[in-house]
Amino acid sequence: MARRMSADGYGKIISIVGKPMGLDVERIKADFPILIEPINGHRLVYLDSAATSQKPRVVINAILDYYRKSNANIHRGLHALAERATESYEKTRRHVAQFVGGVDPHEIIFTRGATESINLVAYTWGETNIGEGDEIVITEMEHHANLVPWVILAQRKKAILKRIPITVCGHIDLSSIEDIITSRTKLVALSHMSNVLGTISPLAEIIAVAKRHGAVVLADGAQAAPHMPVNLTTLGVDFYAFSSHKMLGPTGVGVLWGRRALLEAMPPFNFGCEMNREVRYDRITWNDLPHKFEAGTPNIADVVAFDAALTYLEDLGMENVRAHEMELTKYAIEQLSAIPGIEIQGPQEPEQRGGAISFTDPNIHPHDISTFLDSKGIAIRAGHHCAQPLVRTLGKVATARASLYIYNDQGDIDALCDALIEMRKYFGV
Repeated sequence: MARRMSADGYGKIISIVGKPMGLDVERIKADFPILIEPINGHRLVYLDSAATSQKPRVVINAILDYYRKSNANIHRGLHALAERATESYEKTRRHVAQFVGGVDPHEIIFTRGATESINLVAYTWGETNIGEGDEIVITEMEHHANLVPWVILAQRKKAILKRIPITVCGHIDLSSIEDIITSRTKLVALSHMSNVLGTISPLAEIIAVAKRHGAVVLADGAQAAPHMPVNLTTLGVDFYAFSSHKMLGPTGVGVLWGRRALLEAMPPFNFGCEMNREVRYDRITWNDLPHKFEAGTPNIADVVAFDAALTYLEDLGMENVRAHEMELTKYAIEQLSAIPGIEIQGPQEPEQRGGAISFTDPNIHPHDISTFLDSKGIAIRAGHHCAQPLVRTLGKVATARASLYIYNDQGDIDALCDALIEMRKYFGV
C-alpha cells in the first residue's frame, strides 16, 4: 500500500491509496493549498500541469524549514549550518539518483531546469563531438528546449539536422528510421513524452538503431519523469533531462543525468567557484563530478525542497500515478470527443500517451477557449506550447491544452466539458 507524509508536517504517515492502482484524489487535493483558492468565483480546476505542477504543503514547508533552520552556503563552510545545508543538498542528489533507477549520484547534475540541462550537453558534449557534415537527429514533436540548441549547434558547426516525422495520428513514424539515422549520425535527441500530443516515444526501437551506428542518445524527460516510472539503468539513453517544477517541486531546479564516461570527458559549462580543483594564473584543473558542472552558489533551498516532492511521489507510487493518469486520460478523451467541433490532437490510446491533451475547435480560437474557461475557474494552456514547428505540422496556429496530474479527477474533466459546451453556446456555434 502506498503511503505519504501527512499534510500537517513531517513524520506522520497516512494511507492515501483507496484501491489497488488507484489514488484517493480528494485526499491528495487537500495537500495542495492553492486548490482551495477561488478563481473568478469558481473552484479552481487546474489543468495546466504540463506547464508547471502545483506544490503540496510538504514541499512548501520544506522551503520554509530550510531558510528557518539550515540557511548557509554549501560545500565550503565548516560550521554547523554549512554542514547541515550541504548534507540536505547532497541528500536530494542521492534521492534523485535512486528515483530514476539507482544510478550513480555522481552522474546527477543539478541545473536551473531541463532547458539548461539540454543546453549543457549542447555546449559541452556537442561542441566537442559535432563537426562539419555530422548529423543530429530530432523528431517533429520536440519542445523548443530540445530543438533550438540543436538548430544553433548545427548552424555553428555546419552539421546536418534531420527529423523523424510523426504520423497523422501523432505517433512517431519509424518507417524511414533506417534512412534517417546513419553512420554519420552523432546524436539523437528526442522527447520521452510530448508536451503537445502526449505521445510516448518508442525509445527502445530508436535507441537500437542509434546504438548500431554508434550515436549518442539524449532524452528530454520533462514530461515523462513526473508521470511514469523512469529507470535510467535500463532505458538505454546516454543523457536524460528533467525539471523539478513539473513534478511537484520548486521552480529553478533541473536535473541532467549522463553516463559517467561521457560527463568526465566533457568540458565544464560555467566557470567560477566550486567547479575547479586548483586555480593558478597559468593553469586550472577541474573538480570531480558532479561539481565540475555546478559552478557558483546553486539554488540550494529549492533543491532541498525537491527531496520532499520526490518522497511524495514515491509514497504515491509512480506505477499508481501512471495508472491513474491513463484511466483519467481515457475518460477525458471520451468526454471531449463527444462534444461537437472538438478535435483532439495526438494518439487516442491512453497506454501510448500521457495526460497532456491538446484540442481545437474550428470556430473558436484557442486563446478565446482559454479565456472563457478561465472565467469558470478552469486553468488550461493555449498557444503553440513552445513547439511551433510541431503545431505548424499539425496545420494549426495554436491549440488549447488540458494537462492532467495526480490532483485531477473525473469531476475536473466534467467541469471542463460542461464549460466547453457552454462556451460553444456562448459563441453561437
